[in-house]
Amino acid sequence: MAKVLEGPGMGLMKKWGIHVPNYVVVTSADELTKLGQANDWMKASKLVAKAHEALGSRFKLGLVKVGLDLQGAIAATKEMIGRQVGSITVSQVIVSEMVPHKEEYYCAVKSTREGSEILVANCGGIEVESNWERVKRLCLEVGQQPTSEGLEKLAKEAGFTGALAKKMAEFAGKMFTCFDSEDAQYLEVNPVVTRESDGELVALDAVTLLDGDAKFRHPDWNFAFAAEFGRAYSKDEVEVMAVDSKIKGSVKFIEIPGGDTAMLPAGGGASVYYSDAVVARGGKLANYAEYSGDPPDWAVEVLTEKVCSLPGIKNIIVGGAIANFTDVKKTFGGIINGFRKAKADGKLKGVKIWVRRGGPREKEGLDAMRALKEEGFDINVFDRNTPLTDIVDKALQTK
Repeated sequence: MAKVLEGPGMGLMKKWGIHVPNYVVVTSADELTKLGQANDWMKASKLVAKAHEALGSRFKLGLVKVGLDLQGAIAATKEMIGRQVGSITVSQVIVSEMVPHKEEYYCAVKSTREGSEILVANCGGIEVESNWERVKRLCLEVGQQPTSEGLEKLAKEAGFTGALAKKMAEFAGKMFTCFDSEDAQYLEVNPVVTRESDGELVALDAVTLLDGDAKFRHPDWNFAFAAEFGRAYSKDEVEVMAVDSKIKGSVKFIEIPGGDTAMLPAGGGASVYYSDAVVARGGKLANYAEYSGDPPDWAVEVLTEKVCSLPGIKNIIVGGAIANFTDVKKTFGGIINGFRKAKADGKLKGVKIWVRRGGPREKEGLDAMRALKEEGFDINVFDRNTPLTDIVDKALQTK
């Protein structure tokens, strides 16, 4: 699951015919000043300025300013950019036009085990949280599309009447189209409002969660996903994510500051298994990583270089179970190339490498790993007959 910030989330909704306010996302007050000169709506409308980060309670933190003119929005942007909130530094501000309205509503689409659900309520904003029983649902099975009749019935069950019921049904239909077409797992607009100037329903906010692994199907996803760990993604993390989006199979990498045991395991199950084993034995993880689904060797090489670049590491664990179809020799070729590049760059001094793997062409792959000892690597290699976590015990010297 990949979280998308409000700006690109609203852009996806606009793509599928949902009305959103005019908005810009800026990284400096100077940039907003230039955009203000080029966009008449920024001079003619009252504006809202919000920190464009994955932060909760922005209003309470003073990171939402409303009812501004352009100069006020510029001042608010200058005040917000660079502000530190926990481990997050505000680097972007979204400035949008205020949409005059009286009533607020709610609409969302979410993935479920059975398929999906469309949720609608004739209350919105903070009111919906205390009146959740007013939210009505339309449940759909996998592959099922909502009908216009079903959506209008849903709107009426939620308390909408007359022309507004039809408009809300159409809005919910567009939300589902966006959800389905963009490989979303969750879309929420709170609030949906009726714009006083023309009576159209407008999405004033957007919560968007996408299937990040579907990025290869969406060449127009030119935005970065929001970090999920209370901090911005590092440069190395972003680079591995870029590789992951382009390949068959998968490579993942997240840094954990302060650790001394680096992980380079094969498969999501092994990555969790080895991570748990390190923590259970009193070790300190330096990262989370995995490669799976028989990725190309060059992608594994990139991942290996990032793992070898982690500061303060003493051990690297290259662990895995017995692969079904991942070519051990091929993926180990990428790891070996990464090790060699790291060593040539002066890294891996005093670092011990621990390898345990089985699967297709394991003998060739393990032999290639063992040969690294002749090149000066401090490497210890084990085959499928060694229990998975024995290399953790050896690395942490608990046996």
